[in-house]
Amino acid sequence: MTDDRLPSELWLKAHMRRLSVEGIPVAVIHRGEAMGGTVIVKVNQLDLGCRVLTQARGLDGQLGWLAGFENRLMPEPEVDAYIDRAVKRDPDVWVLEIEDRAGRHLFEGKML
Repeated sequence: MTDDRLPSELWLKAHMRRLSVEGIPVAVIHRGEAMGGTVIVKVNQLDLGCRVLTQARGLDGQLGWLAGFENRLMPEPEVDAYIDRAVKRDPDVWVLEIEDRAGRHLFEGKML
């Protein structure tokens, strides 16, 4: 790597461990590129619907998140179709699914 960022896989493993410690179920839905794959997080709030967040870097280089569907809760099939399209465009992307009725995901970074 040419900068001081952690490889995507290591960064995700650390966050998945943190989620597990908090009792928040998380699963890797699609494995991306180990060193630098982008991350998509599907936050499944069960019968309330799902949100989708895509990792992005702001102009300042800091980690942030782009919310799909204007950050609205959406039916799971619509979110899954959105994610499927994203994976087809970029097979190096990582996709995590978090199940938490309250919508917690514990990833830091502002909404862009």
